[in-house]
Order: sequence, then C-alpha cells, then structure tokens
Amino acid sequence: MKLDLTDKIALVSGSTSGIGLGIAVGLAKAGATVVVVGRQEAGVATAIASIKAQYPAALLRGVVADLSTGQGVEALIAAVPVADVLVNNLGIFNDKDFFTVPDDEWMHFYNVNVLSGVRLARHYATGMTEQGWGRIIFVSSESGVAIPGDMINYGVTKAANLAVSHGLAKRLAGTGVTVNAILPGPTFTEGLKTMLAEAAEQSGRSPREQADEFVRSARPSSIIQRAADVEEVANLAVYLASPLSSATTGAALRVDGGVVDTLTM
Repeated sequence: MKLDLTDKIALVSGSTSGIGLGIAVGLAKAGATVVVVGRQEAGVATAIASIKAQYPAALLRGVVADLSTGQGVEALIAAVPVADVLVNNLGIFNDKDFFTVPDDEWMHFYNVNVLSGVRLARHYATGMTEQGWGRIIFVSSESGVAIPGDMINYGVTKAANLAVSHGLAKRLAGTGVTVNAILPGPTFTEGLKTMLAEAAEQSGRSPREQADEFVRSARPSSIIQRAADVEEVANLAVYLASPLSSATTGAALRVDGGVVDTLTM
C-alpha cells in the first residue's frame, strides 16, 4: 500500500512539536508539500529543520500565526490561500480541577481547540469542494469520549471536535471532500513529558517509564499498557489524508491503545 500525496498541499496546525510535527513528517514522507504552522518563528524554523534532517527532499513551507484568534487564521489564509489536506491538530491541555478553572480559561481552550479548526475548515473546505477533492482531519482525543475528571475543559473541547467533524462530513456529502477525526490516547510527546516531569523526578523513573506508568494507573483500560509513540498516531492521519481513504468519512477513528472500552467508535 503506497500512500502518495505528490502534488498535494497539506496544512497542519500546531505542527512545531508533538503529534502535529509527527503528522507533518508523515505527510512530507508521502510527498505532500507540507505547511508547518506555529506561533513562534523559532519553533517553525526548528520543526522545518527537523523534517529536513529526516527527509532532505521534503517540500515544506512555514507560517507563523496564532490560530487561537480570527486575525491569526486570516494571516495564515493570506499566506496559504488553498490546501488539499487540512489537519486541525492545534490543541492545548492541562490537568486542573473543574472548580479551579475560570471562565476565561474555558474560553481560551474553546478558541484554541475548537474555533481554530472551525475557522480553517470553513475556509479551506470551499476550495476543496470546488476542485472535487479534499481531506479534513480533526485531531480529537479519547478524552472526548471518556471525559477525564481532572481534564473536563479539555475533554469538552475534544468532544466538540467530534461533533464538528461528523456534522461537516454530512454537510460536504457528495463533494469528494472527506472529513474525519482521530482519537489519540496518551502519546509520548514533550507535552506529556512536561505534565509528568514532577512525578518522574519524585519516582526516579525516566520520562518514558513515567509516561507508561501514567497510562497503567490513570488509563488502566489501555490494552497496550503504554503511551503511544507519535509516529503510531501520525500513521493513521497520513492514511486518512491519502486518496486510499476515499470511502472513510464522518468517522471517529481511535488510535488510543484500547483505552476506550467499547466495541464501537
């Protein structure tokens, strides 16, 4: 099975690190021209250099924009007016108690995790529809299905990603544009390492060992009993971005290691 995205422009929001960077690497490997987007110029440059180090022939563009705001989205659209593949990966998370999260933090999570993807999809889906082909992917989370008690604001926004994705797939029925969501579970990223840094220091475990212990203790239903690697999540996104996924739309596809204990979704 060859995933060929030659001559396709793929835009990945929040792609300077973590899952977003992993997806950007996978799309570049498949031949796409990948647009790396981040809030800081240094982060964008570092991400591009990282991809180039792995695939010297990679076709890459970098855009600096804060996609949590309408102005930032407009700046990105001005720089990259059309895209064949849109991966709405941008997201933030924390592990705060429900009673300590104020209104402005709820709104910040909504602007970053939900509205950024809504605004980008609203623009880029139009061009995709006109050409009769396109792929839109929302990076949700298993936390959007099984809302964690200590990450309620995050889980709510990730549930919203699923709702937007499914509804938009219906809206674009028959256009040649597919819309899907992927649901990663705990993934070994810099963000997870940062969240668990204090616990790792106290336990004496390595960051990887602490991440796997977190999965076993906080997500005991996990079948793989470890944090996923970024590449394992990215592989699913690259498949959905490819022409081979043409009959998959309106789906919420799990790459959570079996955390969500159900036969469906």
